[in-house]
Amino acid sequence: MSKNIFINNLSNKNPTKDITQDDIKYKIPEITKKQNITVKVNNRVSFSKKNLPIIAGPNGVESRKLIFKVGEFLKKKGVKILRGHAYKPLTFPYRSKKYLETKDEGMKWLDEVKKHLGLLVTTEVTEIKYLERISMTADILQIGSRNMQNLELLKEIAKLNKPIILKRHFGASIRDLLGAAEHILVEGNNKLILCERGVSIPHTHRETSRFALDIQAIPALKEICNYPIISDPSHASFWAPWVEPLALASVAAGCDGLIIEMHPDPKNSAVDPLQPLNFKQFANLKSRINKLSKIVNKKII
Repeated sequence: MSKNIFINNLSNKNPTKDITQDDIKYKIPEITKKQNITVKVNNRVSFSKKNLPIIAGPNGVESRKLIFKVGEFLKKKGVKILRGHAYKPLTFPYRSKKYLETKDEGMKWLDEVKKHLGLLVTTEVTEIKYLERISMTADILQIGSRNMQNLELLKEIAKLNKPIILKRHFGASIRDLLGAAEHILVEGNNKLILCERGVSIPHTHRETSRFALDIQAIPALKEICNYPIISDPSHASFWAPWVEPLALASVAAGCDGLIIEMHPDPKNSAVDPLQPLNFKQFANLKSRINKLSKIVNKKII
């Protein structure tokens, strides 16, 4: 047993949810290195302290018609990254009659959107067995909150050396999130983007909300690591009227990107109909973000 491993084991004698100097030295040395990281997706899009990419789209890739309609709208608004999940895990096993996972067919539709509209695509990887197919299409691989500590999945995704969005689990501390991130970095992939998407608390201010966006996590993460930090106010609030103020608050707090759920007809969204913005709401939000970005010295991408 090496000396470092021995010391590392000893450091578990004071388990905590808060990050200690011992953690920084022995448990999360890669994610806490003092170096500014820019995650380049392609020659047009990168995540850094100077940029604010917006990722937008529906939760599920419901149909070819829908994903093209959204893609065409986003392109007109200057958004370069489309999100949509063809492999879609749900909290409960029961699915709406409106929506079954479109899987390989959904990935083909995303391929067509990329080819015809020139958009980048981010989509969620739920299992190792889907990774090869998803990686053929996705420019950015997303790890959802429920898979944050699926360590074998993290390891396999990291080996592809593609940009990765790692979402914080709603019950995880920042220490937990950085520990999961470390598993990616030790595989040699530093194209890592951390995402705050809301945490569980005793009450969420509205009966239809499940989580509360932890705005404080944005400056807290920036204090200890130099990887891009993005925010997902849609999944945090679960309520469309709150998405705009939470998005603006995230930008003001220093986030390096946003994930915004939007849909041409939110009420008829097959998944989570309460949280997507419609086209008009998204356009209004982007206009306000454009104004705020000048104050925080960020370039909207």
